[in-house]
Amino acid sequence: MTSPDPALQRALDRERAHHEHCRAVLTAMVEGAQEHVVTGEDVSASGADAEVLGYRLRSRAKAMRELPEGPLFFGRLDFAETGTEAGMETGMETGAETGMQAGMQAGAETGTENALHIGRLRITEHPAAPPLVVDWRAPVSRAFYQATAGDPRGVAVRRRFGWAPGSHGHSADLTGLEDEHLGRGESRASAIVAREIERPRVGPMRDIAATIQPEQDDLVRAGLTATVCVQGAPGTGKTAVGLHRAAYLLYTHPQRIQRAGLLILGPNPTFLSYIAEVLPALGETGVRQSTLPQEIARHPVTGTDGERAAAVKHDARTAEVLRRALYARVDPDAAGPLAVPDGSYRWRVPAETLAGIVADVRAEQPPYTVGRERVRARIVRYVQERAERRAGPQSNAWLRRVERARPVGAYLDAAWPRVRPEEVVAQLLGDPGSLARAADGLLDDDEQKALLWTGRVPRSWKSARWSAADLVLLDEVAGLLEHPEGYGHIVVDEAQDISPMECRAIARRSAFGSLTVLGDLAQGTTPWAARSWRTVLAHLGRPDAAVVPLTIGFRVPKEVVGLTNRLLARLDVDVPEARSLRGDGELRLRETTPGALPETVVDAVRHALTREGSVGVVAADPDVPRLRAALDAAGIAASGAETPGARVAVVPASVVKGLEYDHVVAVEPAAIAAAEGPWNSPGRGLHRLYVVLTRAVSRLDVVHTRPLPF
Repeated sequence: MTSPDPALQRALDRERAHHEHCRAVLTAMVEGAQEHVVTGEDVSASGADAEVLGYRLRSRAKAMRELPEGPLFFGRLDFAETGTEAGMETGMETGAETGMQAGMQAGAETGTENALHIGRLRITEHPAAPPLVVDWRAPVSRAFYQATAGDPRGVAVRRRFGWAPGSHGHSADLTGLEDEHLGRGESRASAIVAREIERPRVGPMRDIAATIQPEQDDLVRAGLTATVCVQGAPGTGKTAVGLHRAAYLLYTHPQRIQRAGLLILGPNPTFLSYIAEVLPALGETGVRQSTLPQEIARHPVTGTDGERAAAVKHDARTAEVLRRALYARVDPDAAGPLAVPDGSYRWRVPAETLAGIVADVRAEQPPYTVGRERVRARIVRYVQERAERRAGPQSNAWLRRVERARPVGAYLDAAWPRVRPEEVVAQLLGDPGSLARAADGLLDDDEQKALLWTGRVPRSWKSARWSAADLVLLDEVAGLLEHPEGYGHIVVDEAQDISPMECRAIARRSAFGSLTVLGDLAQGTTPWAARSWRTVLAHLGRPDAAVVPLTIGFRVPKEVVGLTNRLLARLDVDVPEARSLRGDGELRLRETTPGALPETVVDAVRHALTREGSVGVVAADPDVPRLRAALDAAGIAASGAETPGARVAVVPASVVKGLEYDHVVAVEPAAIAAAEGPWNSPGRGLHRLYVVLTRAVSRLDVVHTRPLPF
């Protein structure tokens, strides 16, 4: 073992001591937050004030108690005016971190006075005192990510810290540091950043606050009012960028975002479990992480649709069909006139006046429920105007009596009836005549036939067996009836796979139109997957949002990217080829016979287990049980994708999107592609295969018996 340079060792000792002090201060902050709960409630001026203040303080105390253990800082900035002493090149290696290599750049004599340490949350001994650690989201921290030798932004030295893998934040785990002297024009690739990016992927997704690149930082810090769409090639960190933008917006707009809430939408529960720890690690709890089916689930999914029916139900034209079906219930010519009782007197509202009120409100296109109440209000106003001409101003009690008058309610039930979303959708899908009237000029005969329920027409909506696509229709009608409460910001991952109708469901849930849209058109695998981001953004109600490509990969090695770029050329999407900064990967193509396929897969897994990191065996869904049985028979314990942290996982190709493994064994690519349509058809099989091949972080084994589709 090489002995560390004495100057470097002194610098490490000072930084470890600073970290130890920060740890003690953070403990005091957590304890103090709990004390503030009691004090705040006691000193409040009223019971209501105590409740509000107590809630806020309890939330703060709870969030601090739930902070995951880990290093409290990962970087440091010394600005030009601090008089930072020169660093020196030195080799170092300590036993605390396996894999720390010699040749790191270290600031040998740099002190901590006037330096800004950058971490995942602000740590200070007193609110008015200079912080011991600055939050990575603070404006002053931006220089850590953006400063260069050409544009140092006042930074003399940028220091990065190396921590032992899996560190829980013990100061002894600080095992290395490196300095860039930007004030001297010095700028070089960071060995610490490279090691962090290439670190084996075992367990859930980690945050990237320490390794954010300048182009990622620009996206993370985009303003709240800006909707950002990120077209990210595999391994470019688009998911991490979206999560860090969520954390940034919570930091910069706490009241607005926390009041309305923040929603993370992922493609499936497996993916959500994989990313679940990122925001808590950044100090943000209470963020809702969900899937769109969970958000719109008014009923359990007990029915199924054919591919044609599902495609029509997800088509944007169906929204207009539903709107017509709903407003067909409005009848401006409902029986009139109306006689409204007022003691012994009756106020008459002529039929033509009622018809005009209903027609005018309908033309205004308010939400259906709002429209019903608007008709009621205008009827009451009509009666009020005549009553006041006769007897002067009327009391609020008089207005309430007129509003609740039985004839008024009866007229509304006839002209603008109350309705449930289930009633509208069940009638539309169960009655050919109703569907034909609503779909006239929008859907052709074959599309209408596909929409109709066959073999499961219920006696009433209460006994209906709803499919997943039906729930999208129910949500559309519910949105026509009444706008749902919106979130302050929504992050949509794997957005290339959401349908136009699902886009509308998401847009309804955005209070301010503030969205982060993440995806890769090349990874679209649903029948309605997008081929243009402009189409997706138009359905989300943000047609002019910026589309920013991320093409530099930090995860997928060059050899794997070279292979997947060959496949990318066969996909019908306008997506730039990815470039990888990783030159350390491996790619092996293993051809075998059908009978020897399981044995070859077992051999590939055994070889992978001689290295560090996770192993993902990915195959067409029908082949998964056979491969899991082969691994079990070989004495290799394998879990499913739903178990984060497992060393070996056997994963169906249909659920691998968004996941990553150090070593991927891709089994029979032709079968993966054929599972979703022939290679030369409009099916999405090649897109699914593209997803599978790009899950590898370091090594990719392709095991096949049939010709490769690339």
